[in-house]
Amino acid sequence: MEIEQVPNLTLAGAERLVDAALAAARSAAVPICVAVVDRAGLPLVFKRMPGAPLHSVEIALDKAYTAVSFGRPTGDWQNRLAQGSEMLRHGLMQRPRFVGFGGGLPVLHAGVRVGAIGISGGSEAQDVAFAESALAAG
Repeated sequence: MEIEQVPNLTLAGAERLVDAALAAARSAAVPICVAVVDRAGLPLVFKRMPGAPLHSVEIALDKAYTAVSFGRPTGDWQNRLAQGSEMLRHGLMQRPRFVGFGGGLPVLHAGVRVGAIGISGGSEAQDVAFAESALAAG
């Protein structure tokens, strides 16, 4: 039997990403929810700032899940779905946990997907900026 060794984001790494995202959101005075998942899409760290919208709890988790499951930013789906077939659009949009707008980014290490971050609570552009800031700092 052969076993594959695959890298995974650590809890400490996930905490650093969350802290960096929260710092960026605080400096912009935008209350957010931030979730970081491992390579299997399982939550490692989740935090909700006071005042963040309640729907943002699940949206942040689902953005991270979508980003890790497909290995692409969730915001990439807008163009891809616009150019795809109606069946693809309808099928993906009906999937539980699928998010097709920005705020979810895969976390890569040496080109390998090790997890993902999802942010919700600001505008789409703010959510993406906070996620990018976290990855840059992480």
